[in-house]
Amino acid sequence: MKGVAITGMGIISAIGNNVAENFEALITNKTAITSIENITTIHKDVIKVGEIKKTNEELIDMLKLSADNNFSRTALLGAIAAKQAVEDAKITAINEHKTGLISASSVGGMDMTEKHYYDYFENPETVKYISSHDGGDVAQKIADQIGLQGFVTTVSTACSSAANAIMLGARMIQSGKLDRVIVGGTDALAKFTINGFKTLMILTDGYNTPFDQNRKGLNLGEAAAFLVLESEEMVQHYNKKVLARVAGFGNANDAFHQTASSENGDGALLAMQKAFQVAKLHPEQIDYINVHGTATPNNDLSEGRAIIALYENQKIPEFSSTKPFTGHTLAAAAAIEAVYSVLAIQNGVVYPNLNFKTPMEEFELVPQTTLVHKSIEHVLSNSFGFGGNCSTLIFSKNKV
Repeated sequence: MKGVAITGMGIISAIGNNVAENFEALITNKTAITSIENITTIHKDVIKVGEIKKTNEELIDMLKLSADNNFSRTALLGAIAAKQAVEDAKITAINEHKTGLISASSVGGMDMTEKHYYDYFENPETVKYISSHDGGDVAQKIADQIGLQGFVTTVSTACSSAANAIMLGARMIQSGKLDRVIVGGTDALAKFTINGFKTLMILTDGYNTPFDQNRKGLNLGEAAAFLVLESEEMVQHYNKKVLARVAGFGNANDAFHQTASSENGDGALLAMQKAFQVAKLHPEQIDYINVHGTATPNNDLSEGRAIIALYENQKIPEFSSTKPFTGHTLAAAAAIEAVYSVLAIQNGVVYPNLNFKTPMEEFELVPQTTLVHKSIEHVLSNSFGFGGNCSTLIFSKNKV
């Protein structure tokens, strides 16, 4: 299959406020895992996160919002990234064609809920934040910011959310239900997620080390990224520049555990196999794998075994996790890594898997640890969420 065209991208993460800044950080090993500054928490000096070093007030200024707005941080980040993507795609009349927005989030407006929860009955000014809690409110606020009056929905499947948003968007274009769709995800850091992941005992007290024998867990992060997908008819009608294509996608559930993946990577393998079936490609055609690579004991073992099973006796291409740069951005992760995958194709690079030292004892997989320049036609990107929800995307170079 030719795939669905990607015509625009936008991103804000701990390593950069736009696409160019993110790419520069990736190729110069500029990480952004630091101590917590924007949240008051007892874990401030205990864990490190991929935090965007901008206050809500600064983000509000970037969007030129009124002082009485009720935007959560998740919505602020999402609106910034989505507006970048629309601008990059050179869309000036967003409602002129059948256009939609599919936004992914896991925490929604939790940052405002936990901040004002005890004030709701005493301070009427804070009541406005109750409605901003819902993930659907985040999506609607993003739609309002880009002026979209069409189809708007939210996907929330934990850490695979944005991958499923991209997959749903591609399918809606293929089916003719939409001419173009803005797809991606956004999640802000909140005490809710910090405390929750701390309770699960899957946070490291240092820096995350994907696929390392001595990995201790993940660093949480916050970010937002959106991509504009358009039909072939739209591309031809407007003579649009195509950045890359969504060639394949697959989703599966290994139904193993609420917060852990199957040790054999059953769901991950199924998702990857489905993506290849859709793309009509073979594993040996992949030039780079952007692994989910959370650096938790369970995830890296599961994903590694799935990749080995997928390739059987074939050579496994270079692979790396970019989460040592940004932290794990939860529902936004797949969108962040979709942008990174497209940039890898455009610039012919494989990003380094930072912090790796010792191979895992269960298998001989070794991630790429230095920046590699090579021709890249196809990138496979994995995203696996709680509840066993596994999603895989395949991005391919646009064929002229």
